[in-house]
Parts: sequence; structure tokens; C-alpha cells
Amino acid sequence: MQEIKHFIDGAYVASASGRTFDKLDPSTGEVFAKVHEAGEAEVDAAVRAARAALKGPWARMSVAERGAILHKVADGILARFEEFLAAECRDTGKPRSLASHIDIPRGAANFKVFADSVKNVAAETFEMDTPDGAGALNYAVRRPRGVIGVISPWNLPLLLMTWKVGPALACGNTVVVKPSEETPSTAALLGEVMNAAGVPKGVYNVVQGLGGNSAGEFLTAHPDVDAFTFTGETGTGETIMRAASRGVRPVSLELGGKNAGIVFADCDLDKAVEGTLRSVFANSGQVCLGTERLYVQRPLFEAFVARLKAGAEALVIGAPDDPKATLGPLVSLTHREKVLSYYQQARDQGATVVTGGGVPDMPSALAGGAWVQPTLWTDLPDDSSVVTEEIFGPCCHIRPFDSEEEAVALANDTRYGLSATLWTENLGRAHRVAGQLEAGIIWVNSWFLRDLRTAFGGSKQSGIGREGGVHSLEFYTELKNICVKL
Repeated sequence: MQEIKHFIDGAYVASASGRTFDKLDPSTGEVFAKVHEAGEAEVDAAVRAARAALKGPWARMSVAERGAILHKVADGILARFEEFLAAECRDTGKPRSLASHIDIPRGAANFKVFADSVKNVAAETFEMDTPDGAGALNYAVRRPRGVIGVISPWNLPLLLMTWKVGPALACGNTVVVKPSEETPSTAALLGEVMNAAGVPKGVYNVVQGLGGNSAGEFLTAHPDVDAFTFTGETGTGETIMRAASRGVRPVSLELGGKNAGIVFADCDLDKAVEGTLRSVFANSGQVCLGTERLYVQRPLFEAFVARLKAGAEALVIGAPDDPKATLGPLVSLTHREKVLSYYQQARDQGATVVTGGGVPDMPSALAGGAWVQPTLWTDLPDDSSVVTEEIFGPCCHIRPFDSEEEAVALANDTRYGLSATLWTENLGRAHRVAGQLEAGIIWVNSWFLRDLRTAFGGSKQSGIGREGGVHSLEFYTELKNICVKL
């Protein structure tokens, strides 16, 4: 039985209380690891180690020296690619074909991208007049915020954790990471890579555990954490905001979404179907940027639904090591119950089930896993729970529209505002509609196409702040103005 511990001050540490919880393989339902659960003592030790490291060798390094170490971290992940891939797939159940092309490469790249970006970020300089005519010079310098609490999600565990840790460390901060209890493995494994790369003790710390009355609550309540960054569900984000308000500490929150896709009749049908299949079903729908509401212009509606149905039914459901698998299980049996409750609500609310809607028949070795069918619905009212609430599963409701104005109104009729997709070959329409959609990220004739220098984040209840490029660096640094009288 594998044992997953905390990583504190450069060493792996067991919980003093002896408390652990089971980690299940989502593809089989079997326990494969015991994870140590942090109490207040472990969280306090991690924060104290991070605080002490702010005054150690890490603080005295130049930007170039820190960057060189972070490049070694990235190289260390890639050197142990198969270990990270196995850990990620075991935790999440996702197909190796997906994790090997996205999760692990991006998880490593995040360190290099931000190590290089921080070298080129500018700060402002102003010359000013003074009454005596001599003048003065104002210039800004960036300094690290301090200890950053990183609370990362389970859907893209390594990728989204390093998306925060990479820029935080590049800016000279130290971190205490609380990974999801569903996906503890790669955050723990990264500690070995940090040590091998020469990251000083205390710079990178990991506390394992749950949220309430566990590692998450103890971390957000700790007064010596200077800022928090979180990706996950909106309700949890609200809880973190309340905790961060004590001490007036900044937060960066990338939260839930109920993302819309708009398909105009003038789209390239093949590209729109292929892209929509990805945006609905990638990672079993467990992507914050995925499409759960689809609006198709009426002349194309029946043909598009038929093509999407055929594509969904062609997906191959299988275990992570099945080379033919294109759809894995959900992350846990608990999450499956949530998704299946929406499948039932759709039936109760009068949906037409285009395909799916239940649990697939799986071989006996996989029968205990968190499997659900890829599912498409039509004919639900716009105010139904299935259309308005985030499900986070391999499912989507499809509705026709007639005019451009109607499509925009339907897409914006949500309390969320993370992302949207738009499929049209009309350039003017693309710019016009994209500008009207109330979301932080708009893809035109594509999905999940990311330049890591660009702003990433949502509006409304989808979050606060932006990540990526200089936007991440602005969160992880404090600007200090220096005024020199000449």
C-alpha cells in the first residue's frame, strides 16, 4: 500500500496524529494509497518553514539564479515523465494519451515559461518637477509578496498547481501547497524534484488533507500566509475570500463556469463538430473551460445534433492504460453521484436524451469505478438546473437559436463568466459577438488554444483576478515606489 506524506522544509513528514485517509483508483474503486491528513501542527510547520525560507538563500538569489533552478525543476519533471504520468493517471483515471500530451508537459513548461517571463517584466519610471527645479526620479521595483497559500484542484492536478507555483517561485516567494484530497500524488512527488534541482528547504511545501477542519481550513486561517491562489468551485472560493479578509490578504480565484458554445449556420461544420466534441467531453467533461451549454443556429440544428451524437457514441470508454481509450472515469465515486443526480434531474425536467444518460457496462475489473456515459440533451427550459448549474461531467444541453442577438442573450444568461466558444466563418460576426460575450476567455473557431502569456480568468461568479504572463507576476509581487530627489 502506497503512503503519501506531507513535504515540509525539504523532507517528507508523517502526520503527528497518525490520521490518514484512503485514496481510491477512480477506474476500479480500489484503495491504492493511504494519505496523511494534516492537522494544525503540520500546517503551522509548513508555513513557518516557508516564512524562514524568505530570509534564506532563496531571497539572496538573483532573478537569473532562481530562473536557472526552475529550469532544472522543469527538466526534472520531464526526466521522470513516466513516474509523473503514472501518478497523475492513477489519481485521476484519465487516459495516458491525454495526460501525456497535456498534463505532464504543461506541468513542466509552467516553470520555464515564468522563469523566463520574470526576467523581462517592466516596472514604471517617472521624472517629476520639483519647486527648486532640481527634479526627482520615481521608479518602481517588484518584491515578492511572501508566503503564498496555493490551493489546487483535482481535474488537472500537476498542470494547475504548477501554473501557480511556477510564477510564485519565479518572483521569489515561497509556497505552501494544499492539493485536492482526490489528487495528492504529483504534488508530493514534485518535492523530490525540487530537492534534486537545488530549491532551498522551505521554499516548496505540501500539506495533504481535506478542506473543512483539515489542511484547507488550517492553511487559510493561518495569519502568516500573505496571499492565496485557488482554482475550484465557487462556494469554496467564497470561503477562502472570507478567511483571507482577516488580515486583508489578496486572493486570486479561478472558479466555476457554465460555459456556452455558439454555433452559427455559416460555420465550418467539420471543425465545429470536432472542436465541440473536445470542449464537451475532454477529460470526461472535468474541465473548467468545457462547454455545458450549446446554442446552434436553427438551420444547422438537426444536422449538428446528429453529428455530435455520432461523435459522442464513438468515444471509447476505458482504463488509463488502454491505448484506445478516449474517455476515462470521473475522479471519484462521490463526484459520480453528483453527475448522475443531474442526469436524473434532466429526465425529471423533461429532457430528450440524445445519447447516454446513465452508467456504462464495464468489465468486472472496472465495475467499481466512477464511470458515466457521455451524454447529450435537448428540449430543457432555459431556467432548468441542468442548464444553469455547473455539472462538471461529460454532458451538454443543446438548444436552437434564430438570431445573433438571441444567441448572445442566451450565452450571457448565467451567473458565471469563465469562457465561451464561437463557431462562424463570418469575420465581422466573430469580432462583434466575441466582444459582447460576458466571459474572460473567448475562443473563435477553436477551444483550449492557450498562449501562456495571455490573461486567464473569469468574470461574475467565475472568479477574481487574472493569471498568465505579466498578470501572474503582478499578483505574486508587490510594487514598491522609490522617489529620489535629484
